Amino acid sequence: MGARIASCACGRDIVRVLPSERLIPGNSEGEPLPDSHSELPPVIRRTEFVAFALAGLLLIAVVTVLYVGKAFFLPVVMAFVIGTMLSPAASFLERCKVPRALGAVLIVIAGTAVVAFAVALIASPVMEWSTHLPELGAQLKDKLHVFDRPLALWRELQAMVGGSEEFPSFQLPKIEWVQPTLEFLSPTFTEFLLFFVTLILFIASWRDLRRAMIMNFSNHDARLRTLRILNEIEVHLGNYLLTVTVINVGVGVATGLICALTGMPNPAGLGALAATLNFIPIIGPIAMFAVLVMVGLVAFPTISGALMAALAFGGLTFLEGHFITPTIIGRRLALNALAVLLALAFWTWMWGPMGAFLSSPLLIVGLILKEHLLPADSPQLPQA
Repeated sequence: MGARIASCACGRDIVRVLPSERLIPGNSEGEPLPDSHSELPPVIRRTEFVAFALAGLLLIAVVTVLYVGKAFFLPVVMAFVIGTMLSPAASFLERCKVPRALGAVLIVIAGTAVVAFAVALIASPVMEWSTHLPELGAQLKDKLHVFDRPLALWRELQAMVGGSEEFPSFQLPKIEWVQPTLEFLSPTFTEFLLFFVTLILFIASWRDLRRAMIMNFSNHDARLRTLRILNEIEVHLGNYLLTVTVINVGVGVATGLICALTGMPNPAGLGALAATLNFIPIIGPIAMFAVLVMVGLVAFPTISGALMAALAFGGLTFLEGHFITPTIIGRRLALNALAVLLALAFWTWMWGPMGAFLSSPLLIVGLILKEHLLPADSPQLPQA
């Protein structure tokens, strides 16, 4: 074809092949690269997708059952959580030669007495104010006359931009919501009875329940892991209850002193209300701030005087939430603010105010289970 023939000195002919005429050995048609048509594994396999779907359906079913069966699950779960918190006290009484069953009854009676005392402090001013609601409403409406000028300016601005000059007049909220709210907050007698009976039996038999859960596994590693989980839940929930109770009592005492120094009516009742509401994260302090504003508007002739106690309480809760509580509880129980908010919203929607109280303890239990049950050799992301 286009090959060149040359002769060497020895007389032999040498055939030179041009580069364009060289052939690749093997199949003349060429073969694709080994990985050019190879299929990569999917990001999510079909079996994994099915597992995720089943887990999602199971989660939806569990949430539905918990929501529909609130009358049963709420007192039982609350008894389990509070019983786990109080079990160290029962163990202490048992070491002091007090039978565990008797210790459980004594602990429940003591806790009920403390709650009844706080409710009595709160109920006294509430009952007194409820009998004077029309007068208090008229006083509150008179105090809000300072907003007449801003409302007039708003009407003028609406007229200038061509909007409607009508502006809704300020009206106090009606009292029709009181009865549904009380019904929402007040459990039935059956729920109370189920809670107390379950709580006493749980505290009295907690040691046997622990042993049964641990011995239910035949593998030594599984038993050891279960023991560690139960011990950690018991210790951390007990520390959480003790720490939060001490902090909330301190907040209540400080709030009572603030109310007494600023001249607010019934400082003891307001302090007890602050301590009680502070058990509910985020929502409790906000509700207490609103209560102090409303009481101050009724009790004081000026807006500045009415807001003194509320502003001081706001500063107190800021210090407590950002410095005191994280320092005392420590990094081990320092919960992410977003996780606390989402847990609070979910359990409040699920079970109301009692669910809000249980949100942080249940979040702690979930974090402990996550640390022990997820594999420890999970990939670690590089630090940013």
